[in-house]
Amino acid sequence: MAEFVHITRAGSARRMPRSGIAAVSHGWAGRRGVYCMPVLPSFTLTYQWVRELRRWHPGVLVAVHLRLPDDEPVTIGHYGAQPDEATAARAVARVRALDDPRGYEVFVPRAVTAAEVRRIRDVPQGVGWRYLPAAHGRRPCACPYCLRRGGFKAARLRRRFAYEEPPKPKNELMAELRAAETADEIIDVLAELGRGRRGGAEELAYLADHPDPHVRQTLESVLRVYRGSEARRLRDRIRRADSAESEPS
Repeated sequence: MAEFVHITRAGSARRMPRSGIAAVSHGWAGRRGVYCMPVLPSFTLTYQWVRELRRWHPGVLVAVHLRLPDDEPVTIGHYGAQPDEATAARAVARVRALDDPRGYEVFVPRAVTAAEVRRIRDVPQGVGWRYLPAAHGRRPCACPYCLRRGGFKAARLRRRFAYEEPPKPKNELMAELRAAETADEIIDVLAELGRGRRGGAEELAYLADHPDPHVRQTLESVLRVYRGSEARRLRDRIRRADSAESEPS
């Protein structure tokens, strides 16, 4: 029998010795099943997913130990990469043979029965890696996907490692817009103006009649973040002009 460990919330784990582990996760082929990790000689490597999974699952996490038949079909691979099909015994052997098994996972494409659940173990909540296996000493990614709002120290990390540069002041952007000579330069500045609310739209009215249709289309999109009736009037004006141009003569 091959032994694995499944990391889950403590509240969910209480019923697993009676009902098993439901197949709620999605594998690469679209099948539902259960993610787990082989039990290894190293405590840290066995429970390596705890720290990372805490970013997505609030509350206390525990380890559910389970045993599967050696010939049970599973998939094995590094997260984010196409996994390989194998038996449970071969998956354990493959992970044990790796120099660095961090980031590897086994997927069981079915539910785990109550008879296959062996025990539930409390584990330290800080064990393992976070963000990616070799993240220590590297700049964390502060994009909305990697750094969810409400996560541990998320606000501090977002301030320290900004995902995007802060938007330029409006007066600076308007100076660049007045100095822009090509349609591409105008579009670049308009895109910057569209990153936040910018007040009145009167200063952009002269671009509503620009000969380049891409400039007008960009302006119409940017005006959606502007307040007031002038922004709405300019958008309607651009749409009517574009409709008139597209009509056959």
